Amino acid sequence: MAIISALVIGLIVGAIAKLLMPGNDPGGWIITIAIGLVGSFIGTYLGQALGWYHQGEPAGFIGSIVGAMILLGLYRLVAKGRA
Repeated sequence: MAIISALVIGLIVGAIAKLLMPGNDPGGWIITIAIGLVGSFIGTYLGQALGWYHQGEPAGFIGSIVGAMILLGLYRLVAKGRA
């Protein structure tokens, strides 16, 4: 059950990141989920490690979105370099 909820949250975070960073991305909804999941982990753990918020606070969701946006930007740079 935790895996399904992580996939749903990853999809939501990835979709919000793509909405906030419009543009042409090489990838479909699977890449969106992956970027959302990885960005969520990066944003959550980085924010907690820096002491910006604690586990379970609403700022963690915002940190997840910011992490996904950073990862999406890096993905665009790498994908553009390959093309």
